[in-house]
Amino acid sequence: MWKQLILAVGVLVLLSGCAQSPEESQADAETNAEFDISHPNDPFEGFNRAMWTVNYDYLDPYIAKPVSLAYVDYVPSWTRTGISNFLSNLEEPASMVNSIVMLDGDAALTHFNRFWLNTVFGIGGLIDIASAANVPKISDRQFGDAMGYYDIGQGPYFMFPVYGPITLREGAGDMVDGLYPPLSLLTLPQSILKWMFEGMEDRAALVQQESLLTNSPDPYAFARDAYLQNKEFKARGGKAADLPELDESYLDDDLLDEIDDY
Repeated sequence: MWKQLILAVGVLVLLSGCAQSPEESQADAETNAEFDISHPNDPFEGFNRAMWTVNYDYLDPYIAKPVSLAYVDYVPSWTRTGISNFLSNLEEPASMVNSIVMLDGDAALTHFNRFWLNTVFGIGGLIDIASAANVPKISDRQFGDAMGYYDIGQGPYFMFPVYGPITLREGAGDMVDGLYPPLSLLTLPQSILKWMFEGMEDRAALVQQESLLTNSPDPYAFARDAYLQNKEFKARGGKAADLPELDESYLDDDLLDEIDDY
């Protein structure tokens, strides 16, 4: 439900943009010219860049990063692992259904086996019994990935404060995923807690890759293109696709050398 609210804000932005006066449109055009807006999935780049500044320059360094690092540094690793396992287990049924939609029977069977093994023998998913039983964890499958598998476009790209990036396809897919139990049983506060715990782990893991952004002449464009290409990669089941090459105009030579080392 909480992600539906974010989508509603996106629709509101779209409608308000259509209702602008000629003077406002002219002002926006002059502002957008500064950013050379040209990405087909980013028609609201001016708005998105403003939200990126809020996230990247203020919310992340003063709130998200210190809170995430404190969580990782001070919460016992076994507690964090149990929370991570439990939250990941909640997504296995949705991943199973979406794998079936993507005609990937092997992945669907893996998600199914992981869910029942961890739920029954892993104390509701707190312990990853499945991996110990040689049923390794694989990438989750979202309905947005399934839509991309059938060549449904990603739609407009949005950047929101706190939440971060999302596309229209991804947002619609999240709403569908929320209909599958046990995700459908989560209340709004529980969904927010799930997002917070997952977000802290993800943010802490990104510390080592921060230089990729800080060394880029255009961190916003770099992050946007990486996000969109990753979504296309997942939509094809982790297989390479004929994607547009990453625009290197906003990368310097040192950053390109660092990327090659990964």
